[in-house]
Amino acid sequence: MRTPNFRAGLPLLGVLAIGMLAGCSSVSAVTKERVARSESSLQQAQQAVGRSEAGAVELQRSRDNLEQAKAALGKKEGEKAERYAQLAQLDAELAISKSQSASARKAADEVLASIQTLRQEAARGAVANDQ
Repeated sequence: MRTPNFRAGLPLLGVLAIGMLAGCSSVSAVTKERVARSESSLQQAQQAVGRSEAGAVELQRSRDNLEQAKAALGKKEGEKAERYAQLAQLDAELAISKSQSASARKAADEVLASIQTLRQEAARGAVANDQ
């Protein structure tokens, strides 16, 4: 019975290790998908924020991070592209949230103003009925 020759497998392991390291320097499909998703999130945020000031800073930060992610993709820096894409998506989501919050706050203020007006009119009506 022959014992396996482990030395013969060593060059193969070296080739595999080099191949794995080379694979690390390229950008994965997951990273490319994440950059694409962050771009989609940015577009949604642009529509949600519109010309409003609420969320404008976060929207710009999202744009900047997306540009950085795309630049990192071009340089085949997968981890960096991934990080910037995540930041871009989070900033886009924050911009949407701030915009929606500002809209809700404005609507609530309008409702409160309407209630105040109704109370004043009701008070005037009560005074007029008392006289």
